[in-house]
Amino acid sequence: MSDKMEIQYRVLGTIGTNVYFIVNKETRETLLVDPADNADYILEQCRMRDYHLKGILLTHGHFDHIYAIPDLRKSVDVPVYAYSEEAKLMEDPWMNRSQAWAESISVKPDVLLSDHQEMTLAGFRIQVLHTPGHTAGSCCYYFEDEKVLISGDTLFCESYGRTDLDTGSYSAILKSLKEKLLVLPDDVDVYPGHMDVTTIGHEKKYNPAVAM
Repeated sequence: MSDKMEIQYRVLGTIGTNVYFIVNKETRETLLVDPADNADYILEQCRMRDYHLKGILLTHGHFDHIYAIPDLRKSVDVPVYAYSEEAKLMEDPWMNRSQAWAESISVKPDVLLSDHQEMTLAGFRIQVLHTPGHTAGSCCYYFEDEKVLISGDTLFCESYGRTDLDTGSYSAILKSLKEKLLVLPDDVDVYPGHMDVTTIGHEKKYNPAVAM
């Protein structure tokens, strides 16, 4: 990670989702990743730490990664980014599982992304990597200059995301892992949607997907 970037995270929501604050230390401009729950707490963290929120990045549309968005939108006017193929799932309470787990929600992204799209947000250059498998529109965010990957529920520490929910695919997630993520440099730090931070090098040695 470069000296310019700071990453803080909080574990929020009923399924223990990692909610990331990606901060430009020079400007305090901040990107929020996968706001799982408790919008008031997220906003309080921004106020306390002088985070200037510039965008919300979504790795996929399951409720445990988007639940705070409707309440956040009542207080802050920042764009929500998601992969184009994930829009339908995010908007459908049955597909995003909110209908089954909690209060139904429907979220419409402001900006739809494409594979290998590059964008600059909060002073960081970001590449979008489409990584279907956990859902059809799952994506990861690669900060090449900082050697950071936000992997959502595609890649975990010594594991990977489930594929038995709507639009999931076991063959697709293995392809995503092998062809998109585990080909990145070993020293890339991986920040997943759940559980511990890892590195690409560690996953090349210990992730079960490697042998499949």
